[in-house]
Amino acid sequence: MTGAPPPLVSFVVPVRDDAENLGRCLASIRAVAAGAPIEIIVVDNGSRDGSAAVARAAGATVLEAPGVPVAEARNRGAAAAGARLLAFVDADHVIDAGWVGCAVENLDAPGVGAAGAPYVAPGVTWVQRAYDRFRVRHPGPHPVDWLGSGNLAVRRDAFAAVGGFDRALETCEDVDFCNRLRSAGYTIVSDQRMRSLHAGDPSTLRALFLGELWRGRDNLRATLRGPLTARALPSVVIPVADVAFLATCAAGAAAAPWLGPLPALGGVAGFLSLSLARAWVLSRRSAGRAWRDLPSTFTVACVYDAARALALVARATHRVRREAGRP
Repeated sequence: MTGAPPPLVSFVVPVRDDAENLGRCLASIRAVAAGAPIEIIVVDNGSRDGSAAVARAAGATVLEAPGVPVAEARNRGAAAAGARLLAFVDADHVIDAGWVGCAVENLDAPGVGAAGAPYVAPGVTWVQRAYDRFRVRHPGPHPVDWLGSGNLAVRRDAFAAVGGFDRALETCEDVDFCNRLRSAGYTIVSDQRMRSLHAGDPSTLRALFLGELWRGRDNLRATLRGPLTARALPSVVIPVADVAFLATCAAGAAAAPWLGPLPALGGVAGFLSLSLARAWVLSRRSAGRAWRDLPSTFTVACVYDAARALALVARATHRVRREAGRP
C-alpha cells in the first residue's frame, strides 16, 4: 500500500494579524493549484485576530512563531516543508492562475534557483499607481538581480545551499537572500505569468513615508554585502546623498540669519534634483504618458527618497509600518 504522493510545492505564508487578507491569499493558492499536490504552511507571528483559525479552516498547517523576524518565520516554514520546491507568498498577496505550473517550469530549468515576479499594485489610488512604477517588468522569463520574497518560488536545494533568509535582517532580507543565491551561481528569473496582486501597497503619502521609513532601515546593510551591481548602486548612493542634502538644508536654515538662504536652498535643490531624475526615469515606463504622469511620480519619489534617507538615521519599527496602512 502506498501513501499519498509528496507535495510538488510547499507554500510558506507568514502572517501577523491579517486574517482577512490571509483568507483571500489561501483561497487563491488552492485555486491555482488546480489539483497539483501542494501543501500550505502558515507561520503565525503571534496573531490576535484569528489568523491561525482562518489558516486551519483553509486546510493549512499552522506553525506558531510569535515575535520572530519575518526572515526566521519563513525559515521555520521551509524547515517544516516536504516539497522540493518552496513558494514564499505573503498573507496580503493573491496569486494568479498558472502560478504553480510557471514556477515549476522555471525552476526545472538548468541553473535557476528562484523565480517570481514583481508585485502588482491594486491601483486604487494615484499613490499606488505611481508607486507601482518603481517596479521593473520584462516580457517573458528574464534574469534579474532581485525579487521580493512575498512572491517567490525557490528550489529547496538552492535555499539550503545559501542557508535560507538571514534572521538578523528585519527588512531587505529578500535583497540579501537573492544576492547570496547569485553569488552561489544560481539564476533568478522574473516571469510575469507568476503574477501576484499585493494588497499592502501604500494608498496614501503618509503610508508610503512610514512604510519606507521602516523598509529602508536595513537597505544599506543588505545591499553592501554584495555582489553590488550597477542596478543596485542607486539604492546605496541616493539615500546617502539625500541625507547629506537634508542635513545641509537643516543646517542652512539654522544658520540663515548669518549665512543667508543659499545653503538651505542648495540642500533643497540637491534633494529635489535627485527625486526629479528618478521620477523622470520612472515616468518613461508609462507608454505615451511620461509628461502626464511626471507630477504624481515626482511627488511619490520625493516622499520615498525622504523616507529612505531618514531610515539611515531613524529606526522605525514594523508596528509603525502596519499602523501607517490603517485609516
